Amino acid sequence: MVNLLKVHGSQNHFFILDQTELKQKLSDEELKKLTIKLTDPKTGLLDGADGVLVVNDPVRENALAQMRVINADGSEASMCGNGLRTVARYLSEKYQKTNFLVDTMNASLRVRKDDDFASNVPAFAVEISPVHFNKEALPFDNLGHDRLIDDFAPELYQGLRFSSIAVPNPHLISFVNQRQITGPILGIIGKRLNDKNPYFTDGVNVNFAQILDKNRLFVRTYERGVGFTNACGTGMSATSLAFCLTKPEIAEFDTPINVYNPGGMVKTIVHYENKNYWIELIGNATFTHQISIDEEDLRNSNFATAQITETTEQNAYERFVDNLPKFNDITTLA
Repeated sequence: MVNLLKVHGSQNHFFILDQTELKQKLSDEELKKLTIKLTDPKTGLLDGADGVLVVNDPVRENALAQMRVINADGSEASMCGNGLRTVARYLSEKYQKTNFLVDTMNASLRVRKDDDFASNVPAFAVEISPVHFNKEALPFDNLGHDRLIDDFAPELYQGLRFSSIAVPNPHLISFVNQRQITGPILGIIGKRLNDKNPYFTDGVNVNFAQILDKNRLFVRTYERGVGFTNACGTGMSATSLAFCLTKPEIAEFDTPINVYNPGGMVKTIVHYENKNYWIELIGNATFTHQISIDEEDLRNSNFATAQITETTEQNAYERFVDNLPKFNDITTLA
């Protein structure tokens, strides 16, 4: 039997599949097919998810394991901050470690157990890096800039300033007002830049952010390969870096920033060390369901025999969210 976990970070939902526990690892094509079916609300389990987090043996020296991120559409992301927190918790409990490295597509990243956000709401801190600003790293083109840092880009949308940062997932960020963050503009830009277009040819995650106060943001994301999500960990991290770079009077380096999102809240800390930027992303790592399924059924995407056990952690997380500050209409976005 194979054990899966249904998990979330800030209501960014995933299934964790530990391939080191399988008799035979799934091929990339099998992982893609499994993810597309498993995460679909109609064909999958537990109303689907935003993707599958695959745990493998490490590929770099000193790492404890590797995490691969397969999006709901079958594409692979280079990183996922919300997902990495849940994988960090899984590995922490499996190996009884609280501070270690996890391999991702581009780097081995530091993770550590942090103080619980609330009773039965465990939290983990994960490193978001490397950071790049050059257009080749995103990539983007045909915008009249070699990089975008708080610049107008009328090709994308009139009247908005944009910053574009790879962390290493590609992110486009704009600081907007409440009317803009609750309106249709984000969906229009997100869909356009993730269909065939001459600007971001590989697609891009689009983040709208409303500044709430000093070191406080609300972020809403249209995620590449997914669409609107309750939260995007690398998006909130990239937006926090853009906040510190472009709004230094109200955003501080090396200081916790509270980042609210439609799925809850995280904390970020933006660092500049040895001429490099990196972000610490701190948030919940919630396990909502344990799933047991025959390995052959999993390989064939046959979920009829799956045995599912619900935990009590979602109720605890919802109590935590209910106690967060409310910001008029923006906290009800989904």
